[in-house]
Amino acid sequence: MEKRKITILGAGHVGTHCASSLMFRGLADEIVFIDTDVKKSESQALDLNDMGACLTTKTIVRAGNYEDLEDSQILVNAVGRSRRPGETRLDMFGDSMERLKDIIPKIKDVSFKGILISITNPADVVGECLRKKLHMERFRCFSTGTSLDSLRIKRILEEKTGYDRNSISAFCMGEHGDSQMVPLSHVTIGGKTFYKLMEEHPDTIGKITLEDLQQQVREAGMTVIEGKKSTEFGIGIAFCEIVNAIFHDQKRIWPLSVHLEGEYGQRDVAAGVPAVIGRNGIEEIIEIELNSSEKKEFNHSCDVVRGYLSQAELLLE
Repeated sequence: MEKRKITILGAGHVGTHCASSLMFRGLADEIVFIDTDVKKSESQALDLNDMGACLTTKTIVRAGNYEDLEDSQILVNAVGRSRRPGETRLDMFGDSMERLKDIIPKIKDVSFKGILISITNPADVVGECLRKKLHMERFRCFSTGTSLDSLRIKRILEEKTGYDRNSISAFCMGEHGDSQMVPLSHVTIGGKTFYKLMEEHPDTIGKITLEDLQQQVREAGMTVIEGKKSTEFGIGIAFCEIVNAIFHDQKRIWPLSVHLEGEYGQRDVAAGVPAVIGRNGIEEIIEIELNSSEKKEFNHSCDVVRGYLSQAELLLE
């Protein structure tokens, strides 16, 4: 049987919580950390291995180097610092570009044939920069994008409506950042459209506004950061859902930031859209019909990302 090996760039909050989620789910046989702070990556691996003694499935966790990419099925980019209070994800652009200058040549020096999933913020920009500079096929190199935003909108809708989040179908599109949008016309609860529920419950659900929902999603990450300096658990499990869909060839539809080649009328940009995930990474982009206001919001979000991609081209030359 093929060994399920995952290499994680970055042994900080995000990287280690991705690893622990993988271990709890029993999704990896081997996890390798690569970090400039070798002592830290070794210590994180040791701590996780201690935890693994109590788990029902065995996962080997260790510190490694870029040569480990040659037999890794999945490479995770979680390099970078945490967002600071008051910062947008786009404010991290400069720092992230400097880190890309370091890791891109090192990835190029080895023969990596797997799937690259980028988490580092600004997620859409970093994921697309990696794809272009590494000359990878768009469905094999992408970012988690609005995955975490989509988990948050389901939590928020549960709190506002009283319905269990597992009965709610909802997701976010566009930038993983302040310009993200919720296509409310495609939100359903128990198979019933959100708009219909608003009509049926005018005194409760009917008072929920799209603006309020989107604002709460945008502020959710910063609320966590202001309280504890970093987000980690949510993205860890979101990443695990993607890996699970890949390793088990689930053909699951999940929001990811992928390079667009005409989908939704967009080109030369990466943005969060519903995508089918299977053994080969992204296998299809699902194009849903957006109403006029949703199209406008999505186009604006793509323009925001596109502007930073133009800047990135100059910095990474």
